Amino acid sequence: MAWLILLIAGLLEVVWAVGLKQSEGLTRLWPSLLTVFTLLLSFWLLGLAMRSLPIGTAYGVWVGIGAVGTVIFGIVYLSEPAGAARLVSVALIISGIIGLKLSS
Repeated sequence: MAWLILLIAGLLEVVWAVGLKQSEGLTRLWPSLLTVFTLLLSFWLLGLAMRSLPIGTAYGVWVGIGAVGTVIFGIVYLSEPAGAARLVSVALIISGIIGLKLSS
């Protein structure tokens, strides 16, 4: 169950990261409210997951999910570049997430 909670927390990290961009520096009300809400919910779920997962594993996976998800969102929806070096870097992060999962 902790891994499912951690997955949801990581996906919410993507939402608040995108919301932070859409809020234009927290100057737009609705995107700012969404950002703050999902940020708090993501942190709370991360804390729940840390009750039974090692801190380094939980935090590393949470950050990795957020980073990979945000990069993919940027490429797919914001037309950000998807160069080879960028994609290899994302693959390395995914490898790290898998490694942390398998080693815990």
